[in-house]
Amino acid sequence: MRPIRLPEPPAVDGMETPEIFSGGGGGATVVRRAVLIGNGSPGAENQCLGLARALGLADNLTLYVSSPLRAFSFTPQSSPAPTIPIARAAFGHFKIYHLFGLILLLGFALQRVTRPSGGINEWLHFLPISLHKFIDQVLRQFFRNTRFAIVVQGRRPYRVPNAGSVGLSTVLEADVKKIVTVARDTYEKEGPTLVVACGWDTISYSSSIRKLASDNVFVIQIQHPRSCLDRFDLVVTPRHDYYALTASGQQEVPRLFRRWITPQEPPRSNVVLTVGALHQADSAALRLAAIAWHDELAPLPKPLLVVNIGGPTRNCKYGVDLAKQLVTSLYNVLDSCGSVRISFSRRTPWKVANIVLKEFAGHPKVYIWNGEEPNPHMGHLAWADAFVITADSISMLSEACSTGKPVYVIGTEHCKWKFSAFHKTLRERGVVRPFTGLEDVSLSILPHDHLP
Repeated sequence: MRPIRLPEPPAVDGMETPEIFSGGGGGATVVRRAVLIGNGSPGAENQCLGLARALGLADNLTLYVSSPLRAFSFTPQSSPAPTIPIARAAFGHFKIYHLFGLILLLGFALQRVTRPSGGINEWLHFLPISLHKFIDQVLRQFFRNTRFAIVVQGRRPYRVPNAGSVGLSTVLEADVKKIVTVARDTYEKEGPTLVVACGWDTISYSSSIRKLASDNVFVIQIQHPRSCLDRFDLVVTPRHDYYALTASGQQEVPRLFRRWITPQEPPRSNVVLTVGALHQADSAALRLAAIAWHDELAPLPKPLLVVNIGGPTRNCKYGVDLAKQLVTSLYNVLDSCGSVRISFSRRTPWKVANIVLKEFAGHPKVYIWNGEEPNPHMGHLAWADAFVITADSISMLSEACSTGKPVYVIGTEHCKWKFSAFHKTLRERGVVRPFTGLEDVSLSILPHDHLP
């Protein structure tokens, strides 16, 4: 599987002032700030930040900083549900067709929706977040200073996580009233506020903001909200979220239960479909990562094979059997590799990681990241010649595929439902292949001028 070269996004290196700054744009609306609402999950917040970058925001901004890397224009179009290709190709020549006018972003604030954690709260995550927080407050007040407090609170205090995972210095707890107030009070001077949210727990927040300030905000919900899509101005979701409506999906669901499986209808005109997950690994980010990790990764013998190991999910269950299969296949390709670097995710079970560690911990060609900062993930994306990725992680696969380098997947036979549809799409597009252990990784080396 030889690498492909993706087109560079426009004006990556140029910092010229867009026409809209100088009064151009034909009277179109200008969005000067965005509020990103995450749920504390690195995957969800990565998608919010990825969309913000695609709209012209630099990844090193904190709160309302007015210095974009570049601007992207958006043109209205009547065709329903345009498809955004995977990742970097989408983040290069990128257009969204349902925004009403030309858009340019100048700064954003990241806010989080966080559930109470610890103690009995771990059993209440099925509740709507507002009800969960109310019950938590009542229980804490009732059992405060009693021997049952630890049952309610757990051993760790509940607090809003810091922003270390996304590289921001300040992350606020999401507050609907404050966001609405700021959007209304500053509308005349600053224009509308773009609100981008991702994750189930953020739906009530983003939809409430739009309901209360529909004339002052434009709300984008990432990932399918399952019902009432008209609560949002735009929904950005993977195509495989509509797997339930396909012929294969219908066959997998007993007729008795089909009325409870969502979504129930095809994508509306305010839905933008993607192939994979949104992320931050665009061309500019990869070039910066290549510079940051040059001293550590550039000297490694080529080709460099990066192995990303996730963890079992509801729709992709596996165990030590996959770890043993991976170990065997990696041994078979080691002779054609110059170097191998292995990373585990937070979801990787210890029994899976332990098998890999025992086999490769002392191997001269293999480096296994120990999980301590700095995280080499972006450096791996920039400097790798090829990837091997477990089938459970749509985010890691989307990032790797966006680089245009060979991507091999292991464990697709364990996937079902919409995960299997996602992998089928990737195979049909020719961006992934199964990892069998018969590959010649040396064929993956890019010419020097193709390096980040």
